[in-house]
Amino acid sequence: MVLWELFSTFIIIGFVSFGGGYAMISIIEAEVSQHGWMTTQQFADVIAIAGMSPGPIAMNSAVLVGYSTAGVIGAIISALGILLPGIILVIVVGTFFIKLHHYLVVQSIFYGLRPIVTSLVIYAAISFALSNNLISLVISWKTVSLLLIFVLSLIALLKLRWNPAYVIILSGLVGVVLYS
Repeated sequence: MVLWELFSTFIIIGFVSFGGGYAMISIIEAEVSQHGWMTTQQFADVIAIAGMSPGPIAMNSAVLVGYSTAGVIGAIISALGILLPGIILVIVVGTFFIKLHHYLVVQSIFYGLRPIVTSLVIYAAISFALSNNLISLVISWKTVSLLLIFVLSLIALLKLRWNPAYVIILSGLVGVVLYS
């Protein structure tokens, strides 16, 4: 029963989520919470690990949720659930896109979809931060330090053009120093 719930949940998420893995995070979190598979803190840890691991964050988080819920078989079933919709949609859309991509209306549709994809990613980040008490209306040293890490990481990535792996490692080390 749990394996079927994992598969059906992740295949539905795969078919209805647009904008890539980061846009899926809030949907995955809602489903994980609704099924009682993990606490909010456990899911936050999963997203941290999934984000730092090689590969797509949606796939990584599905595997980690599946593994946490039903072991290795749960990880495999969850991975298949999140993977199959993408494969099916890419084959179907790719077939039509090759034939239709030169039409102005098709180009306009894809141009119009860019802002919604960006907003889904931003929404997922804000929703994740709010649900995990990473953003608080009460200003404390922890809130200020989290915002400072965020701003400095953004500067390192955008202005200094640091490798994201270095920013992740450095942010983790800062976290150890500040929050241990």
